[in-house]
Amino acid sequence: MQARQTEIIPLMSSSPGTARQITVHRYGSPGRGPKAYLQTGLHADELPGLVVMQHLLALLDQAAAAGRITGDIILVPYANPIGLSQYLFGKHAGRYEFDSLGNFNRLYPDLAAPIGDALSDRLGPDAGANVALIRAEANRLLAAINPRSEVDHLRLELMRLSVDADYALDLHCDDEAVMHLYLGTALWPGAADLAAELQAQAVLTAEVSGGEPFDEAVGGIWWQLAKRFPKAAIPAACLSATVELRGDRDVSDDLASADAAALFRFLGRRGLIDADPGPLPKALCAATPLDGTDIIECPHGGVLLFKQAAGATVAAGDLVAEILNPATGARTPLVSRASGILFARAGHALARPGLPAAKVAGPVPLPHRTGRLLTQ
Repeated sequence: MQARQTEIIPLMSSSPGTARQITVHRYGSPGRGPKAYLQTGLHADELPGLVVMQHLLALLDQAAAAGRITGDIILVPYANPIGLSQYLFGKHAGRYEFDSLGNFNRLYPDLAAPIGDALSDRLGPDAGANVALIRAEANRLLAAINPRSEVDHLRLELMRLSVDADYALDLHCDDEAVMHLYLGTALWPGAADLAAELQAQAVLTAEVSGGEPFDEAVGGIWWQLAKRFPKAAIPAACLSATVELRGDRDVSDDLASADAAALFRFLGRRGLIDADPGPLPKALCAATPLDGTDIIECPHGGVLLFKQAAGATVAAGDLVAEILNPATGARTPLVSRASGILFARAGHALARPGLPAAKVAGPVPLPHRTGRLLTQ
């Protein structure tokens, strides 16, 4: 029997009388087989993943009881106790920290540059040796950091748990959306089995999406170093992904149990669980570049009236929504500049200038899509 082990990581206190902690569940043994790290709730008001984790824990408990854990699996069932506590005027606000107004899924440590500086004369043709060197240096750098705030401590502990993982999955959701993934360009088509298992309807790839989100901080080390040292054998040693579990109201046991079963099969397919995952489901999409995604913004305020549902296939020039001016009755059309799937749309009908109304994943890069690709 390989029982689940639970660890409590206390965070530094932000003020007298307050204390928060991260709960970490572990299966298997470090160094025994591949390592997978899964977390959810980094944007603390995105709740589908919290239910998925409980269903996945039940499946892993059964596998552990049967002695079928063959890797090192870490699950963090809520990655952001700070955001979980942020309630204001009757509304949960878990995406941005109240103190700094910073996005909880941004500004993770960029380790690629200091790792490269430290190992520049030691990386060579042996991929396995390079992976070991890079992971050891990443752990050394993180161990030397002294956080200055509670949110910095949170980011640091999540990185310490995940930086040496072979698989790092960060579970999120959008407002109203279909299942979709964000991946580093170097990870496709290697991650095609994850997309197929989850039945993702869009997979958005970028080398740098902007803002240092968690998945790029963990996985981007590898493709950045491979680019810097082209003569060294540096594989994409961590499949890191942001998994968007549809919309924020898609919280149910039925959806969560299906998603957990898909993640369990993925872990089995990748050698972390001794279990037959069965045939891979047929993929629902191919990957498209993140700079081919049109983020359709509202030019002014009003009331959003959608003409296309999440999951609809649209062509460039198609009407996606209108903004109703409640004073005059005038309507402003919002059209897509990309041809592809409308994978996400705003969850509230109040339009405001600059608000992303909808996102359409297209296969061709768009000239206006530069800079912070996740938001602009």
